[in-house]
Amino acid sequence: MNSVYLPLLRDQLARLKAAGAEYADVRFHDYDESESLFFLQGELRGCEQNSKFGIGVRVLADGAWGFASASSLNDLDGTFQRALRSAKEAAKCLERPIRLAPRDVLCNVRFKSPCKVDPFDIPLSEKIEFFKSVDAKLQKDFVKQRFLSYESEHRQIHFLDTEGSYGVRDIVDIFAGMRVVGLDVDGLSQERTYNLTLDPRGTRGWELLQDPKCFLNHAERIVNELESVLSAPVCPKDVRSVILKPGIMFLQTHEVVGHALELDRILGYELSFAGGSFVRLEDFGTLRYGSDKMNVAADATLPNSPGSFGFDDDGVPCQNVTLIKNGILQSALTSRQTITEANEKAGMIIFEKSGASNRATDFTRAPIERMTNINILPGTDGTLEDIVKSTKKGIIMDGDRSWSIGSNREQFHFACEIGWLVEDGAIKGIVRNPTYSSPTLPFWRSMSAVGNASTCELVQVANCGKGLPSQVMRLGHLVPVCRFDNVQIGL
Repeated sequence: MNSVYLPLLRDQLARLKAAGAEYADVRFHDYDESESLFFLQGELRGCEQNSKFGIGVRVLADGAWGFASASSLNDLDGTFQRALRSAKEAAKCLERPIRLAPRDVLCNVRFKSPCKVDPFDIPLSEKIEFFKSVDAKLQKDFVKQRFLSYESEHRQIHFLDTEGSYGVRDIVDIFAGMRVVGLDVDGLSQERTYNLTLDPRGTRGWELLQDPKCFLNHAERIVNELESVLSAPVCPKDVRSVILKPGIMFLQTHEVVGHALELDRILGYELSFAGGSFVRLEDFGTLRYGSDKMNVAADATLPNSPGSFGFDDDGVPCQNVTLIKNGILQSALTSRQTITEANEKAGMIIFEKSGASNRATDFTRAPIERMTNINILPGTDGTLEDIVKSTKKGIIMDGDRSWSIGSNREQFHFACEIGWLVEDGAIKGIVRNPTYSSPTLPFWRSMSAVGNASTCELVQVANCGKGLPSQVMRLGHLVPVCRFDNVQIGL
């Protein structure tokens, strides 16, 4: 820990305050390592190792934000003053002054993600040998291409602001995936994938990959499922009950719940890049988003997920926020800035406090509203087998292959890797090229079964894009098996 720099950063924040800043904060990345590996046909085709060091300074002055960053601390005064000048220039074009909601001071808070073995302590040669052992499990005559990927990060980030807050985060994230590709009976490409999932109460160091049940043992399963898909009939065009396993349920949740409930998007800030939202400020507390079985939380307090980080980049401690309760919209992903603006525009108090969703991808970017862990709470409808038994005419789907989303998240179309037809409470066979589509609200209102906790998986998202300039964020979705009725499939 470069604690020698902390008094210098506090001194610079005090100078900004004396120069007229209403608020300022600084994020100091004193340790920021990342590594990625990519394998094709068992051979290492890509290897990147990066190290970063620097600060991001955010200043609120004359009602506008200014921001500056630097990968060196040699000119601290210049970096902080650039942020202040940026704010004052932005204020000349301001239509509405920015105001921050109050919050408690962050008093020496320290967050450390659960990790037993730092992946950066493992030699590169050992990592390569591990993934070659996984690749050996993927090798079959009908598998035409085999892909393996690996990413890890280890960051230590200090947060300080002019309100007296201080906190430090020590975060390790690890991601890995495998994908096999083959040609079906029509000569078209089919694939089956698996990405490393987490135990929400476990750890996420190198030890996770060393546990065969977490990664290696899935190789045989996806190879066998690919073989079945290659000779399977095409998914029929029909209206059926759709049973989504976590491998696609996470994306369903991510795209048309998580993104739709980012408050900056609802206020129109993402319209020029990532789109808007069909949700209106007057919908909170009244809109029936889904059936009575739909309960959704933005829970950044899960011990073990990339969507859990101790406190956000506003210095607000992580929270478990109820977004949807028994199908009724309750709240959104919020920050100190957006809840003030939303309450003023609505002419009433919708949001009592920030939900701690303001995050930046690194010190070179200013924070914006981002998803934490957007979770579908488990229900009481039993296991996948129980849900299948109660389904007259349906299809089980898994694996995200492609997706298309309305610009305001008002509709969607998903293509999956594999489907299993269900007739009269029994699985009747595999189909290829399964797809489903629907307007958003009718789909969630058709939710008729939610699996119990045994069906839940914590699926990691390593590449959630948003913002201009673009920012890539890490998060997780803890989701169960869910069923939706009268859904169009096969288009």
